[in-house]
Amino acid sequence: MSTITPAPTQTAISSTDIEAIIRGRHGNPFSVLGMFGGGQEPVVVNVFAPDAATVEVLDDATGERVATLDRVHPEGFFSGTVDGRRDRFAYRLALSSRDHRWERQDPYRFGPMLGELDEYLLGEGRHLDLYQRLGAHPTTVEGVEGVSFAVWAPNARRVSVVGHFNAWDGRRHPMRKRYGVGLWELFIPGLGLGEVYKYEIVGVHGETLPLKADPLAFAQENPPATASVVCGQHGHRWQDADWLARRADHQSLSAPVSIYEVHLGSWRRGGSGEALDYDQLAEMLADYCTDMGFTHVELLPITEHPFTGSWGYQPIGMFAPTRRFGPPEAFARFVDRLHQSNIGVVTDWVPAHFPSDAHGLVRFDGTALYEHEDPRLGFHKDWNTLIYNYGRLEVANFLQSSALYWLEQFHIDALRVDAVASMLYLDYSREDGEWLPNRYGGNENLDAIAFLKEMNTRIYERVPGAQTMAEESTAWPGVSRPVDMGGLGFGYKWNMGWMHDTLDYMSLDPVYRKHNHDRMTFGIHYGFTENFVLPLSHDEVVHGKGSMLRKMPGDRWQKFANLRAYYGFMWTHPGKKLLFMGGEFGQDREWNHNQSLDWHLLAEHDHAGLQALVRDLNHLYRTEPALHELDCDPAGFEWIEAGDAENSVFVYLRRARSDARPLLVVCNMTPVVREDYRIGVPQAGAWREILNSDAERYGGSGVHNGGAVRTEDMGWHNRPSTIRLTLPPLGTVVLAPDL
Repeated sequence: MSTITPAPTQTAISSTDIEAIIRGRHGNPFSVLGMFGGGQEPVVVNVFAPDAATVEVLDDATGERVATLDRVHPEGFFSGTVDGRRDRFAYRLALSSRDHRWERQDPYRFGPMLGELDEYLLGEGRHLDLYQRLGAHPTTVEGVEGVSFAVWAPNARRVSVVGHFNAWDGRRHPMRKRYGVGLWELFIPGLGLGEVYKYEIVGVHGETLPLKADPLAFAQENPPATASVVCGQHGHRWQDADWLARRADHQSLSAPVSIYEVHLGSWRRGGSGEALDYDQLAEMLADYCTDMGFTHVELLPITEHPFTGSWGYQPIGMFAPTRRFGPPEAFARFVDRLHQSNIGVVTDWVPAHFPSDAHGLVRFDGTALYEHEDPRLGFHKDWNTLIYNYGRLEVANFLQSSALYWLEQFHIDALRVDAVASMLYLDYSREDGEWLPNRYGGNENLDAIAFLKEMNTRIYERVPGAQTMAEESTAWPGVSRPVDMGGLGFGYKWNMGWMHDTLDYMSLDPVYRKHNHDRMTFGIHYGFTENFVLPLSHDEVVHGKGSMLRKMPGDRWQKFANLRAYYGFMWTHPGKKLLFMGGEFGQDREWNHNQSLDWHLLAEHDHAGLQALVRDLNHLYRTEPALHELDCDPAGFEWIEAGDAENSVFVYLRRARSDARPLLVVCNMTPVVREDYRIGVPQAGAWREILNSDAERYGGSGVHNGGAVRTEDMGWHNRPSTIRLTLPPLGTVVLAPDL
């Protein structure tokens, strides 16, 4: 049964209805405006046109004038009978005001745009193609071009589309309400691409709310402007079929995944300090990442956000690429360009919370629609943001559709889901009395857990080769385990514990490191409980934490040596890699989102040397199966020496699943050259030094082992053969056996 309220057949219209239309208070405008009657009743047309002095009805097929409507209310309500017509017909309106005459189609002569299946699926929380139905879609109806608008606002008394086209007057284009799940829709003829619009909503208590941006807008105005923009779904013609066919292999647990994390507004800027656009950034990033050997680029959120200083982590446009760098088609070209260079694109995606800007989702229809009414469930005091109500099926559906939108429409390869820990725990960053337990008395957010499981399930079902990555900072079990095995279903999890422990260790003066040796070894104890990404992200180089280089102790030479040794440890440690921009060449100052990185530093040998090391580490990681095939499998790692705290030395083997050669890694985390250091190895013969972070070309002191060393027939470290090495100061050395 249809949920559309049928238009009345009677020709009479009450003064109450007319007054409600004029005052913008009528909740069912299609019962008043448009064409009525037919059959036994005369055909009547009712129009609200406050900018017109006269209104005439024209037969749309012939252009014949068939009626002149009476002005039945001085504020612009017109009504009249079409003489000689007993059947309804397609018509348009001819209007005049003084010397100005114009014609337009009447939005109220067109039928519903949405179907009953749309309502049913949204109500069930299973409308995963929601973005194809809600929002603003340029379309043609009965041969008439226009834009179809649809929005969910179940508790609103009236919703109107407003924009420059109607002088932002909410009385002129009130929408049809479908009474099932609370969808509102309207086809407005004559509108097209580039039209700026918002929704004017009268709330449940009769209050007119601040104008709202479209939750499913595909584009918004460039901030600080906040209106939505009609653009439809981009029409980019993709040329990345080869990449998509091989994407699953590029992102699997056995693949080398080395991610370059980028904030598009501050990676590089133009000569006058201006932000570059998507097309310029695509060319530069594709070339740079190809040269540096990164396999993926990860973008800080590009979902539209009103406050630039939030870096995108307080989004409002969950379906709109930020306009700061160009329109949606340009962002599609950006992704395509990187794919054609065999570089994957990850984007941060934020379903954990949203800002309270008045034009956003906050109390969208006058009620706590997307959020919780109770602040103990619905407010993040850390960020002054609101928490989605994941238990509401329509809200969970909205977020799932957003996730799929980026993967399906923009060919994004992976979503890095932000702040997962804040979603999982009801008491996250809350004191006693500031949170409500779940129905079992626990602190787990059962609705958020169900949402994440469903989201991951749908993504892996619908988007072949795509991945999801969780930023999750607690010991929640099974984050990156399949849902059918009791996990949350993510493909990867950021290893925040490893990052904090190792950064704490590296920030210490080497004289104190022997007392904190376990901070570097502890990560292996849990290193294979999840599929980990090792992140040195933007969060570590802001808010007074200092740049990666500034975190390192000692004089300038030691700072660079420490950082080189640390990167050597990171790239040879089990887990996929992630490095925030600037870290690869030793950005000296903290990251500032308002200006470019300090690329001029590459004129200095130590900065260029660090960049060369990262380039070579990426090459080694990608070409040596022992460093990536078993990143997420304990069979790929073996300690040789984990207990030499006195010398702050770490020695381990990395192995591949295949017959590829194993690699030996030795890290000396003190500024002391260690001569004749004995290490047990699993096979006899020559072991060749294939990377040394202390090499002169990297800015190091040049302490090395002459290219290769040969084993001695002497057991050591419970292994049959021994090599003796000279360990460079603050250095990581990688050796491979000659096979």
